[in-house]
Amino acid sequence: MLQTYTYPEFAYRPSPEQRAGVTRRHSVVIVGAGPIGLTAALDCAARGIPVVVLDDNNTVSVGSRAVCYAKRPLEIWDRLGVGERMVEKGVSWKVGRVFFRDRPVYAFDLLPEAHHKMPAMINLQQYYLEEYLVEACDASELVDLRWKHRLLSLQQEADHAVLTVETPDGVFRMEADWVIACDGANSDTRRMVGAEFTGQFFQDRFLIADVIMKADFPTERWFWFDPPFHRGQSVLLHRQCDKVWRIDFQLGWDADPVEEKKPGNVIPRIQAMLGKDVEFELEWVSVYQFACRRIDRFRHGRVIFAGDAAHQVSPFGARGANTGVQDIDNLAWKLALVLDGRAPESLLDSYHEERAFAAEDNLKNSTRSTDFITPKSRSSRLFRDAVLELSETEPLARPLVNSGRLSTPTPYIDSSLNTADEAGFAGAMRPGTACADAPVMVGGKPGWLLNQLGDGFTLLAFGSRPVASSVEFGGVPARVLSVGLDLVDSEGLVAKRYDAEPGTVYLIRPDQHVAARWRGFDAAKIEAALARCLGFQTNSKE
Repeated sequence: MLQTYTYPEFAYRPSPEQRAGVTRRHSVVIVGAGPIGLTAALDCAARGIPVVVLDDNNTVSVGSRAVCYAKRPLEIWDRLGVGERMVEKGVSWKVGRVFFRDRPVYAFDLLPEAHHKMPAMINLQQYYLEEYLVEACDASELVDLRWKHRLLSLQQEADHAVLTVETPDGVFRMEADWVIACDGANSDTRRMVGAEFTGQFFQDRFLIADVIMKADFPTERWFWFDPPFHRGQSVLLHRQCDKVWRIDFQLGWDADPVEEKKPGNVIPRIQAMLGKDVEFELEWVSVYQFACRRIDRFRHGRVIFAGDAAHQVSPFGARGANTGVQDIDNLAWKLALVLDGRAPESLLDSYHEERAFAAEDNLKNSTRSTDFITPKSRSSRLFRDAVLELSETEPLARPLVNSGRLSTPTPYIDSSLNTADEAGFAGAMRPGTACADAPVMVGGKPGWLLNQLGDGFTLLAFGSRPVASSVEFGGVPARVLSVGLDLVDSEGLVAKRYDAEPGTVYLIRPDQHVAARWRGFDAAKIEAALARCLGFQTNSKE
């Protein structure tokens, strides 16, 4: 039990097919009602897909667990109607500071430019996040949350999967056209399909202590290397809501996880850090070891893996849940088009192509962070310490400091769904990149670009309105959104961030990523790019 939070208990209800004694086919069954599974349910529902969510528990996550949520996942949740509530409750921040021994040596700003709706990061205990997602799912007629439903086995047929499920009322079977496995790092679903999970475990342990206290620390991320209060190790500090602070202590591989969690050992560590006169109370304590690894294929037949069931990274950089949310953002629109028969099943293979690429990027960054934070040799430690010493005065050394590269979206720069540029463009908005937000005026009222893009294909057109109001391929439309007519670029930042001039057109995917861009409106070229983005006229990469 926590002092600052009361855990909800969600009602178990027997499944309708269990009561009737029949086997029913569902479009999508999601295994796991954590942040990724609940996000998957909301995104599928937003695209008109009815979903069933199975979870073997009946409450939210125990302990605060994940803490940091980055700008891009917040934008995704905003599209799903829950982002603003998370930001309102959470603690927004963008500055991080790095300390070496007893002095600050480096600071960074995650969002140095203004005029974005969502902050660079928020800190919010995972149980609040899940509670908000559950409430949003309960409000949707297309989401069927089934608590105390445990997946026992899974068999795959050519066009569906058969799931055997255990409940307090016994065991029954159900079928699904598609299964999205979001059941975490120890995924039973992964084992059931025989998927390989390869990578490395790191030989180190860390203590998490969530502490209730009134403190004068600013709302920033503070990371210490070899501080006087915890010699030879590292410490991380984050502020959460409800006056709760997260402190991570590196312990070393030889630490006994059972002993280290005892208050008699935790409290002296915190007192050494804060001073014995600072009053605090322990809210939650855990010891963890982490791994960097991923699944061999993100799709195994009718089963698609997302979140920690598909990949694991170290907690430094906040790449776990943030990456999983972007998995769902990539998958849901493709699944909707395949279920509607408007795209070939092979489109789903681009999910593996793009998200495995992102996973590799996250694994690389996570491994590098871990090697810097926990050097494995004397020479590595000497190099790290020299970098930290130089960073206090030498700007050239600061890019080498690695206390965890904070989560940013990985552009799908080589995706088979992209159409290459024909003309020259400046800036970051190349095909495969998540769209940048900017302030706009809509109907005389202030708004934001991403909210206007919606969740379908969009042609973002600059200058005079094109002749066509939309372009379509195979019954899938891309509607025109005219900058200057449908919305006003009130600060000039849309044009700046998209390197736009009169006539420029961007084809935006349903997950608000750039698919193609041109310096003029050409319906034939747009139609070809749309076809490519739907999985036609191209072969996905493995």
